[in-house]
Amino acid sequence: MNDDISYTTEEIAKMLRISKLTVYDLIKKGELPAYRVGRQMRVDASDLEAYKARAKGEYGSAAAAPIPSAAVTSMRRSAAPQGSPQSRPVIISGQDVSLDMLANHLERRGKTMRPLRSYAGSINSLLAMYAGEADVVSTHLFDGDTGEYNTPYVRRILSGYRFVIVNLVSRWAGFYVREGNPKRIAGWADFVKPGVRMVNREKGSGARTLIEEQFRLHGIAGRDVAGYDWEEANHLAVAGAVARGEADVGVGIEKAARIVGVEFLPAIRERYDLVILKTAENEELIRLVCDILRSASFRNELAAIGGYDLTHTGEIMYETW
Repeated sequence: MNDDISYTTEEIAKMLRISKLTVYDLIKKGELPAYRVGRQMRVDASDLEAYKARAKGEYGSAAAAPIPSAAVTSMRRSAAPQGSPQSRPVIISGQDVSLDMLANHLERRGKTMRPLRSYAGSINSLLAMYAGEADVVSTHLFDGDTGEYNTPYVRRILSGYRFVIVNLVSRWAGFYVREGNPKRIAGWADFVKPGVRMVNREKGSGARTLIEEQFRLHGIAGRDVAGYDWEEANHLAVAGAVARGEADVGVGIEKAARIVGVEFLPAIRERYDLVILKTAENEELIRLVCDILRSASFRNELAAIGGYDLTHTGEIMYETW
């Protein structure tokens, strides 16, 4: 393929049969290299072919960590400024914008730390931490047996590790429906109504875990739900599919509904927590993250965005000793 050929995000979305929001998500994650020409994003044909080749090679890998070990090593090395061997790269994993704000505060206050961002879902973030490939991870994982968020999963996945779970925010999760709710979606049981098509989230995300747990509790089989196999990688892409009329219902957070312009039906107040391993190396990191979360400046920034409950922000929800 000619190296001079490039594509717009719209052209790539059509070729790959995905939404434009998903294309932007791939670019944001660094999986699809892009550059800006005026007001338009472009992707070279050679980079698109390289992405497709990688995707084919990775297909079927059930729980692959979002950032491979070699990539993490490269990130850590490149993040350390020359002449500053004591500077420590800190990988913050998760998808919410509040984590970008945390990274900015950490960069300003942690003089010997260099925050890096990974945009993996909750379970893959915890698996990356287990493998030593993430330092601060976010989780919003609902456990249907206990009705509790996060702690049951963190205890299982990080078995043998000492860790602390500290609350970042609480927020509403619920259903995205089109204006006027034409399919009369009121609860989980309505996902199997004739004529209702859902759009799902990717495996390993907090939203997907909520869906699977609620389906289990309500006796719903995925094979009986139209659209169950259609996966999108973030809340905006799910809300966008509903807004365009391609799906009748999706599950996500309230903030995305306001951004995209779909109706939001609250279903559950979810706890969005941070997890950090308790090691000698992380003592300063834990102290600094807790200080930031409890600071007036950080809380004011979160409050200005809206859609967050800050009642327990900075509160330690669970820790091992």
